[in-house]
Amino acid sequence: MPDVAGQVSRALRLAPPDQLAEAADRAIRAALEASRSEVFIADYRFSGLWPVLDPELPDAGFLACHGVAQRCFSSQQPVLDAGENGRCRVYLPLSVWGERLGVLLVELTGQPDPATVRVAQDIAGELAVALRAADRETDRYRRARRRERLSMAAEMQWDLLPGRSVAHGAFLLAGQLEPAYTVGGDHFDWSIDGDRLTVTVLNGTGNGLAASLLTAVTVNAMRNARRSGGSLVEQAELASDTIFYQHRGSRHVATLLLELDTRRGVVKAVDAGSPHVLRLRGGTVTPIALEQQLPLGMFAETRYDVQEFAVEPGDRLFVVSDGVYAAEPAGQEPYGERAMARSMRATRLQPATEAVGTVMRELHAYHVDADLRDDAVVVCLDWRGSGRAGDGCER
Repeated sequence: MPDVAGQVSRALRLAPPDQLAEAADRAIRAALEASRSEVFIADYRFSGLWPVLDPELPDAGFLACHGVAQRCFSSQQPVLDAGENGRCRVYLPLSVWGERLGVLLVELTGQPDPATVRVAQDIAGELAVALRAADRETDRYRRARRRERLSMAAEMQWDLLPGRSVAHGAFLLAGQLEPAYTVGGDHFDWSIDGDRLTVTVLNGTGNGLAASLLTAVTVNAMRNARRSGGSLVEQAELASDTIFYQHRGSRHVATLLLELDTRRGVVKAVDAGSPHVLRLRGGTVTPIALEQQLPLGMFAETRYDVQEFAVEPGDRLFVVSDGVYAAEPAGQEPYGERAMARSMRATRLQPATEAVGTVMRELHAYHVDADLRDDAVVVCLDWRGSGRAGDGCER
């Protein structure tokens, strides 16, 4: 078989950023003799997959493929669906570095052999990389992701995120914000740099745009320190000083900063406020006890201390904001008392990318479908072990 994936890659490089789906469709039809293709994009809440080529696709057509496409998206494996007249629909995950973007549908005239499926997987990988790169140049794919209008604060928060998941030989990491379309001050950030993974979870004071602006300043201050080679403590202290000299103590940001050494399986932590970290080991959920220090920005030149704890292969860490563990709807006990641990234990057989959604769905159910009263962040880290650190990233 000729270098089909290479041909598609060249077609995508030559296409305008807003025309990737059309370019991929033409190349796929020509190279695989496919009858059609479609790109489905996951929405902000991961509640569904939505077509790009035909956004006005009738509900019946969308729902007919939705269950199979969702199975592909959740499993991150190709799914074949034999149809009428000998046709076969092949659903392929659109993912890059562990970031799940959506699903590619390729409809073939017959049952594909394994070599054809592998070529289709390579095409999906090339398209995922192109979609990720194009996302800054066009609004088309972001429009496909939103099922309702974002608030101004939420627009800023989603634009500030590093992604929603990332995979590495040693770990799988995922996060989710809620309420997705109106989130204000809560946020997460991460970065991989050699043998170091840095993760931060923030719970900014206030609501709406003011909280989002405060979070944006905090995240960029920590990134500035980190990208300049600053330690975890230096990241916290620069962010704290930046906030204080802007607001003189009237605003602050509760933040948990974590740095995982992927060689040794040791986590350094600066606990500067309310986000909590919990460990799921086997079937047991245990809070990680950290000395809580002042939130960022309360006082001038606040100094922070770093603490350490170890992780074992198979450990799962959850980091949650107070909008998760302190949620207390309709006079019930706080979600974090018992219900949160139950939802975390229920994720044991799920990857981190699915686990964050499970915890969020259970949180929504705990609110009896009422709107969340506070922003909520869940970040999940699956530690696979340092022996896999050299395996590289997944796509």
